[in-house]
Amino acid sequence: MKVNEVDKKFVWHPYTQMRDWNNSNNKVIVRGEGFYLIDSDGKRYLDGIASMWCNVWGHSTNSVIQRMVRQLQTLPHSTLFGLGNAPSAKFAERFIKIARGMHKIFYSDNGSTAIEIAMKMALQYWRNNGKCEKTRFISLINGYHGDTVGAMSLGYIAKFFDAYKPLLTRVYKAPSPSIANGEPIAEQDFVEYCVERTEKILKKYSSKCSALVMESGAQIAGGVNIYPPNYQRKISDLCRKYDVLFILDEIATGLGRLGNMVEYVAQESIPDMVCFGKSLTAGYFPLAITATTCKVFDAFLGDYSENKQFYHGHTFTGNPIGCTAALANLDLYHKTNLIRQIRRNSKYLGKRLQQFKESSIVVNIRHKGLLAGIELSWKGKPISAIKDKGTINYYIMQQSLKQGVFIRPVGNIMIIVPPLAINKDDLEKLLNVQLSIVKKIEKNITANF
Repeated sequence: MKVNEVDKKFVWHPYTQMRDWNNSNNKVIVRGEGFYLIDSDGKRYLDGIASMWCNVWGHSTNSVIQRMVRQLQTLPHSTLFGLGNAPSAKFAERFIKIARGMHKIFYSDNGSTAIEIAMKMALQYWRNNGKCEKTRFISLINGYHGDTVGAMSLGYIAKFFDAYKPLLTRVYKAPSPSIANGEPIAEQDFVEYCVERTEKILKKYSSKCSALVMESGAQIAGGVNIYPPNYQRKISDLCRKYDVLFILDEIATGLGRLGNMVEYVAQESIPDMVCFGKSLTAGYFPLAITATTCKVFDAFLGDYSENKQFYHGHTFTGNPIGCTAALANLDLYHKTNLIRQIRRNSKYLGKRLQQFKESSIVVNIRHKGLLAGIELSWKGKPISAIKDKGTINYYIMQQSLKQGVFIRPVGNIMIIVPPLAINKDDLEKLLNVQLSIVKKIEKNITANF
């Protein structure tokens, strides 16, 4: 049986209507080369979404992979339950120097669980300090933090999570400087409105709230909403004012995606806790971290009889291979001066995005670092489908594959989120394909009006 037939028979894919999947000629990737994925028929596709926003160096062997292999041959895994291991200790020491203001690192295996850990830490922090009533959370409208129960509660999207609502905890929602009706509404007056509304929520509910949780620098899955200057810093200041913990999610926005190694440092908004994942191991191993300040960590210290210790862990916490990959990844960031390359490519991306503005169906473009969102709308309404060709996101994905590129939009928003170390030629190809798809959609839409 061919590999694609086996896939259709036995694999259940995420966020995928399996009836359509099983009735179509889908691609099964068998190897990678450079920034390209190669399917079972030998066809090549530029990885235009960085393998769900996590790939840094592409798919060929490099020093990160080589060091992972050596670690696998030395010590594949050793638990952090009652023991330590060298790679987890070395990485924590190294990363704390980068993550300004943080003091301790707790390991997990993906972004969602890193968020869950931060939520549990926040609740127990207040409990250990004698404030058991502080059990609620505040998050931003249009935020997204993952697909586990706590993460869904923070980043509730009805279309995705309505079936699971009975599982979710109540969260107070603050406005975010985002996008409405295709027009940017993140002008300074709207920013001030968002800050004022957030302060009203904090003033009213701070006695019940343990933490405010938000993505750092930008919301990606919620529509590629780039925060305007000073917004995040002002929210940070409000959390300190009302004695609510400030938790940042840099799982997708940190480690260079927005042009800064640590986004909260650039935003001048040091949190009480911050989560990193995705690019942490360059996309080669499932690893995430929740970093905390001394203030948070010290609240968990005491005698065992006080029951203050943090009750969380999983089998592969601090896995040596993952921590080795993260260490090697940081070395390669430094060796190649990757942040400088990202900023250079970001300037090129910004210039090329001007071409998209010429289309009558492009109503707004948001861009920072190696992240861009191109919003498609017609006659004041988001484009949700193409006549006789299905939903807009499925159509865009299929059209990109025909041109040798894999991209995956979020609804009517085309996202540009390539591997962080992508070269200019491949970035140019990615943009050329995206632009050609926009023109094709525009031609199809206008032909039917």
